[in-house]
Amino acid sequence: MKAQNASAAASGDVRQIDLGHSVHDLCVQYPELKKILHGLGFVDILKPGMLQTAGRFMTLPNGARMKGIPLDVLRARLVEAGFEPVG
Repeated sequence: MKAQNASAAASGDVRQIDLGHSVHDLCVQYPELKKILHGLGFVDILKPGMLQTAGRFMTLPNGARMKGIPLDVLRARLVEAGFEPVG
């Protein structure tokens, strides 16, 4: 994985993801993020309407805290998926 991340970074494929933005906004910008978050334990993210309601004000750090997911685990998974978490 590290070699893949290094090559992604070198080719400019790494996408910055601002942890201060709402889950809704991030999932609109990066639709593949929903599957990644679901795999981490954000099981409600795939329920119809969740992004339109709670997702509009919930940030990834707050959601992780509510779900008992350590922030360093969230950050590591985002990096593995080719994102650069900021904020």
